Amino acid sequence: MDWGDTPEQGQFRQQVREFIHSNLPDYYRRKAAEKRPHGLEGDWQEDLVHGSDEAKAAAKEWAAALNDRGWAAPHWPTQYGGGGMSPMEQFIYNAEMAEANAPIVGGQGLSLLGPTLLVHGTEEQRQRFLAPTLRGEILWAQGFSEPGAGSDLASLQTRATRDGDEYIVNGQKMWTSTAHKSNWLFGMFRTDPEAPKHRGISFLVMDMTTPGLSVRPIISMGWEHATNETFYEDVRVPRANLVGEENRGWYVGVTLLDFERSNIAGAVQTRRELDDLIANVTSGPGKEQVQHGGVQRERHAIAEHYIESEVMFNYSFRIISMQARGIVPNYEASTSKMYHSELVQRVSRTAIKAYGLYSNVWDPDEKWAAQKGLFTQSNVHSVVGTIAGGSSEIQRNIIATRGLGLPRG
Repeated sequence: MDWGDTPEQGQFRQQVREFIHSNLPDYYRRKAAEKRPHGLEGDWQEDLVHGSDEAKAAAKEWAAALNDRGWAAPHWPTQYGGGGMSPMEQFIYNAEMAEANAPIVGGQGLSLLGPTLLVHGTEEQRQRFLAPTLRGEILWAQGFSEPGAGSDLASLQTRATRDGDEYIVNGQKMWTSTAHKSNWLFGMFRTDPEAPKHRGISFLVMDMTTPGLSVRPIISMGWEHATNETFYEDVRVPRANLVGEENRGWYVGVTLLDFERSNIAGAVQTRRELDDLIANVTSGPGKEQVQHGGVQRERHAIAEHYIESEVMFNYSFRIISMQARGIVPNYEASTSKMYHSELVQRVSRTAIKAYGLYSNVWDPDEKWAAQKGLFTQSNVHSVVGTIAGGSSEIQRNIIATRGLGLPRG
């Protein structure tokens, strides 16, 4: 295997580095240098709508630079304002952005809804939603999970009943990420309760100011408001907001597209955090905080995690090499997701053990906080990582059946 860039890839990597060097606003450079806890949410699109005046100005500047090149959505076709990048170019782009700790677009709109509309949406829907999503004028929430339909999503029961040119929606969704900050929502709703559970589901988008739609916050164990309950009481949604065919929404919702899924950004971030941990406890302020043997006790675990981060980094190469050959990763993506989410948990646990009682300090501005409470907060926030996006139990089932060929049941 050749880990090096081809001449063309090396040239593109240099272009990305020069772009970041020339265009990244000082506000984001300072945030990266502070190395504060980052929680579960937040990107430049949220800053553009909900940030301070300084954050809004920086987000506007960064958005203009990204959109000028189509790099806000590198995986979208150029005719819809995207970068039209190949999988390998996306891999390089995401790796360099992660190395610089530069904010790229996360969120539900560009990573999930946009690619779905590109495959299943009408041209009218693409024209209506894609450009405003790129500009950050529309922020999207995802309405999938329900109280009785989490890992078994196909069991969802929130009803959408056809009434002429509208659907009337009634029910409840859970874990609706960023619904409190979003102005539009996409989700799956049951339109035929008599059909088998994977059928009879339709994919709808809706304005969150529609009468009857309400949002109630869910506060995490880390005092973070990232997810919500959403309630639907006779919410009327135009039939024009149906994406794909009626009763075929399950196949719309689980569409897997060719945007970059190697998780290289997660691998780079974990390795960077381990580098910072090692530097802090050996020659930085943290040296005094671990004087009672914390590093000696955990040094082997830290070394093991560094090796694991390299395994994750190289596994990202495996996935991107498959995509570059036109192969869609299946169990490989599940392996990457599970491995990374569990590695983040292991790293944070080891770090707080190394810092001992100093890890009890949560506030990043408290002078006794170890590395500004980075691993203290990460340890709490990372609990959800092995649940969200498909629990580790589900990922292990996929790996067992699709990867190892083991029988079901």
